[in-house]
Formats: sequence, C-alpha cells, structure tokens
Amino acid sequence: MATTSDIRNGLCIKYNNDIYKIVEFLHVKPGKGPAFVRTKMRSVTTGRILENTFSAGHKIEDVRVETHTFQYLYPEGNDFHFMNTETFEQITLDRNALDAPDLLKEGTNVMVQINTETDTPLSVDMPASVVLQVTYAEPGVKGNTATNATKPATVETGASVNVPLFIEEGDKIKIDTTSGNYIERVKE
Repeated sequence: MATTSDIRNGLCIKYNNDIYKIVEFLHVKPGKGPAFVRTKMRSVTTGRILENTFSAGHKIEDVRVETHTFQYLYPEGNDFHFMNTETFEQITLDRNALDAPDLLKEGTNVMVQINTETDTPLSVDMPASVVLQVTYAEPGVKGNTATNATKPATVETGASVNVPLFIEEGDKIKIDTTSGNYIERVKE
C-alpha cells in the first residue's frame, strides 16, 4: 500500500476496480483546511481520462510494474505490434494504450510497463521527442510573418502538426510527443 505522498507521473494504481496510470498530479496545501492531491488518471483498459482528488495521507493500492524496452514494428488496424529488444518476444497493444499513436514511427524504441502480477502490458511511454519527415506542407505566404504564423503539415506517420511557415516538404522536424507540438527543424 502506498499513500498520496508516493503519487508521481507514470505510477499505476488500482482504483474503482480498474488500473489507472497517473498522467498529472498536483499537491495542494491550502491555507485553510487539509492538504490534498489533485490527479488526472488514464484508464489502461479503456484509455478514458479521470480527474480525482485524494485527501492527504489517503491509502492507494499501487500496481507493481516492470519496465522493458520494446521496438515498434507495425500497425494493424487498431492494434500496434511491438518486440522486446532483449527477448525478441512480440506483443500487440490496442491504440488506447498509447499516448501519441500518430507520432509512432516504425523502429522507434519505447518503454512498456508490464504488470508483474498478471504479466500484461499496462502502458507505453514514448520518447520525449521524435524526428519525422514532412510529407506535405502548403507553401508559406511571403509577408505573412509579422507574428508567429504557423501552417499545418503532414508528417510521414500521417499525423498533422502545426509548423512555422519556413518548413517545406522533405524537411525533418522534431516533435514533442506529450503535446504533439513542433520543437525545431533538424539538419542532417
């Protein structure tokens, strides 16, 4: 058993007969009244986001997990296939278990959390950023740069990302996987 002081991003807990992964949390100590922890949790089975508030010191049942490195192989409908880089064992995960499935490129290494009790995969942690090639981008309009103007661009995985006007087809860009935002253009 853990308490609210053990809550951190990525922690998997049992709550309401389901397993949830902590996505965000905030310890709040108001001037009046007891402290509490405000959390945003994602169900590992349905992908549904739940916001909940735990009072300070509340007991939570954490799930023992192991983290392994897996390589993304290919998509098949709503299923995504991964291979353990040490044992070469393959697993299939549903699209809901992934944080940013549209930014996943074949060959990308990800960290998969596996429940040690049932040996089932719980969630996939993407790398902080990915480098993808732009396959389609409208040409930027000259003189439209008074502000930080952006335009939509499609990358090789099919995801649409807002990029600055100077980005063209064929450019490689770095994308933040948590927000899906453009970070920078990558030179080769």
